[in-house]
Amino acid sequence: MINTNELYIVNYCHPNCRPFQNIMRLPKEQAFKKAKELAENNPEAQAFYRFADFENYYPRRLKADDIIHSSFVTLGGKPKEKHPLSFVLNGSEYLNKWFGYGTTVKLPLADIPSEQISFTYGDSSAMIEKTGKILLITKEMLLDEITHYHGTLDEYMSEIERKYCYIEVQLWFDDLIRRYL
Repeated sequence: MINTNELYIVNYCHPNCRPFQNIMRLPKEQAFKKAKELAENNPEAQAFYRFADFENYYPRRLKADDIIHSSFVTLGGKPKEKHPLSFVLNGSEYLNKWFGYGTTVKLPLADIPSEQISFTYGDSSAMIEKTGKILLITKEMLLDEITHYHGTLDEYMSEIERKYCYIEVQLWFDDLIRRYL
């Protein structure tokens, strides 16, 4: 049986940014200005390609955040924020590289209340674009799946990586991260 106390979530941040930010939390005009600035000042950074085409990215991300927010509430979540902070379960070399090997912050999953965290298999926005829907799960659903997996945690994470690249984590309560800053 897998020990779920070993699970953690990771936030990746490009070296030219501060951790725990979400551009969608800015007023629209400021978000577009910030996206332009980040894209122009970091043309080689994969993490900012989406900001170079912010006209298309912004409405897609807004739609994704609305869908995952309402899905989370339906599943019993109690989000304190309209737009979550993004993490990944147990890390991702793919995302670490994508964010230019910048700042990474790890938080133990066991420290985060269930009503403040949700999960999607792969990138939530990309999944909505590809399929028109999203499978959002709660912490309990995730832990149940992991504890009933017939193999090790490494094997489970390898299977997830093959299918989805990673498990995206949405943290809906900023006060939880203040102790890690």
